[in-house]
Amino acid sequence: MGHLKNALVSWGPAGIFLFAVIDGAGVPNPGGTDLLLIAATVAQPSSMLVAAGLAVLGALAGSAIFYEIFSRGGERLLSRYTSSGRGLRLRAWFIRYGLITVFIPALLPIPVLPFKLFAASAGAMRVGRTRFLLVILAGRLPRYFGLAYLGSTLGEKSWPWVQAHLWLFGLAAIALFAGLYGAARSAAKRGAGPAF
Repeated sequence: MGHLKNALVSWGPAGIFLFAVIDGAGVPNPGGTDLLLIAATVAQPSSMLVAAGLAVLGALAGSAIFYEIFSRGGERLLSRYTSSGRGLRLRAWFIRYGLITVFIPALLPIPVLPFKLFAASAGAMRVGRTRFLLVILAGRLPRYFGLAYLGSTLGEKSWPWVQAHLWLFGLAAIALFAGLYGAARSAAKRGAGPAF
């Protein structure tokens, strides 16, 4: 995979788009798009906006593919991985908290948040495609533009900065979850329907 990343960095923003599609479509590669985006903007700071924009578009395209796969028979596959243990607990989280469980890992670069399982749950449980993709957009837009900005301004120190601040991202995830959950419950009590 290292050779592929090097080749894609040399392709610039087009390589980032391709990698984001592959990553969004479900090919396991934790942090791959993040690292590639930073590497590309370190190498070519002037490409920051184009690189981030193509990363977002690639993530949307890949996520649309991933959603379609799981909306067409993914329930059986998902149930195999979520029938016991940690998988069962994570699925229960999705059922209880909905697309909030997709939004937070889409937004924050925290490796331990299981984005793919929650995204697969959204497809398998046939959450509306448009709502799902809007949640991905809302998460990936600030994430990828923020990482591209870091790459273009901090250079080689970008990824170490992200790693040094993972605790802060964790606190932000907890605060964001609490706020969104409270807003969703409040909207449901008022009869406004599901907020997420």
